Amino acid sequence: MSSYQLRSDSLLKAASARGDRSCYAISKRTGIAESTLSRLRRGVARPATETLLILAAAYGLSIDDLIDQGADDQSEEGAA
Repeated sequence: MSSYQLRSDSLLKAASARGDRSCYAISKRTGIAESTLSRLRRGVARPATETLLILAAAYGLSIDDLIDQGADDQSEEGAA
């Protein structure tokens, strides 16, 4: 089964280009709670599709720009 995590580097780069250099600023622009953004950034939580759509729209990114599917896929390959 494929899973994904937020590519926080891509999000932070795009946010910074728009003047949003903190979780607070990203939260204000997107309406996503700071605590949610913090958990996503640390890799503790996985983003919901709605969250990805909001972030992509706010910063002119694609969903593919925001997700990293590699980590879990590689571990599954090793287990097979």
